[in-house]
Amino acid sequence: MTCRRSEALAFSLVTEINHAMAKLVDIWDSIGIMEDQRVERMQTVKKHIDGLLHSMIKEEEALRHCIKTNIITSQKQLDTLCLELGLEPYKLEEDLTVLQMEKNLQCRVESLLKEKNERLRELSDLKKQDEELCVTLCATPYYIPSGSVPSRTQLQELQEHVKKLGNEKESRVKVFSGLRQDIRSLMDEMGHEPESSLERESICPDSDIFLLTHDNIKALKLLLNHYTEELLSLHDNELLRMKAFYEAAQPILEDLEKWKRNWALFQEFERKAVDPNRFSNRGGSLLKESKDRAKVQKLLPKLEEELRSRVEVWEKNQGTFLVQGQRIMNYIYSQWEEHRLQKDKEKNERMTKITETSQFKTPTKRALGSTYTTPTPNKIKKMPNMLAPRTATVSSTSSASSSSGSSTTFVCVPGRPQLSAKVKTICLGHSKLNSTL
Repeated sequence: MTCRRSEALAFSLVTEINHAMAKLVDIWDSIGIMEDQRVERMQTVKKHIDGLLHSMIKEEEALRHCIKTNIITSQKQLDTLCLELGLEPYKLEEDLTVLQMEKNLQCRVESLLKEKNERLRELSDLKKQDEELCVTLCATPYYIPSGSVPSRTQLQELQEHVKKLGNEKESRVKVFSGLRQDIRSLMDEMGHEPESSLERESICPDSDIFLLTHDNIKALKLLLNHYTEELLSLHDNELLRMKAFYEAAQPILEDLEKWKRNWALFQEFERKAVDPNRFSNRGGSLLKESKDRAKVQKLLPKLEEELRSRVEVWEKNQGTFLVQGQRIMNYIYSQWEEHRLQKDKEKNERMTKITETSQFKTPTKRALGSTYTTPTPNKIKKMPNMLAPRTATVSSTSSASSSSGSSTTFVCVPGRPQLSAKVKTICLGHSKLNSTL
């Protein structure tokens, strides 16, 4: 069909030229141009037509030569790509025109160039991963000749190699993390500071500096085993030491615990002593409270003296005995001192409140014409069997102190034996603390 159209166009071109020449002859006839001039004009027309046709032929021949050159170049490039990619040489189909040959070869070259670039890019990514994993695991990289394009088989093998190394790294990282955590815990428990490079690297926060080789993992396992055996030995020794210490210190600890219980009771009685509602209690509770209070006040100095004696014996033989970072008697003194400061604070607050209240009171005026009379004190008839005023004052003070708990003064009353000097010193020490409270 194409050939028929081109033939028809060629026939129509000849026909058009003939019609054009016929018109030119008619024009020349009407003008009266002579035969010589007609020949000259026809030669001019022929020259134009020949020049145009020769020019077109020359251009088409150049195009044909260029296409053939492209075919040769593409064929060579295609052969090279097939060799690099490990493919069979490309064969053109038979009975193809030069244009079809050029197009087919160019399409095939573009396809193979794309595949080559994809393989090289994939090779670059896989080699980068492979190198990083091999450095971490101290493994041998997968070998592919440099400058060559890897085959699909080589890329698949490299991909499997990288995947295997990745799984191996995950496994070793998991083992290493567990070992590092155990080693760090054991070091902390033993109070051990890292000494060797292996110990420092094993607990370093930056885990990337530790090479996950088989030898390093094995060394960590041996280190952990060493720490475990050493720690077990330390635990056994510490357990024996603590048992021996507790058995030796049990009397002191029991006395100290007893003192703490009575000290808590004493502080509770002190809080109740300033409670304005305490006198509204009925049923003998106030009397019971007073007796319990006196009992605690009497027991605390005895417990403290007993603790002092036991601690002195202990410290002569075994060194300082500490409670909450303090020596026992210093601890007891700090409790008394804290109690005294709190009482002083409460007392100052009450005095301040009384002073502020008294400033706003208005003095009472006497009625006009009234006289002020001084009351006559009652006369007390002394009996021979009554105690001296000093003794009466002491007993009243003693009874008041037993009810309020603000002081404990030990006074010699006729008919009672004197306190020993040592006990009196301890008691007077507590009496001074209580008097300041």
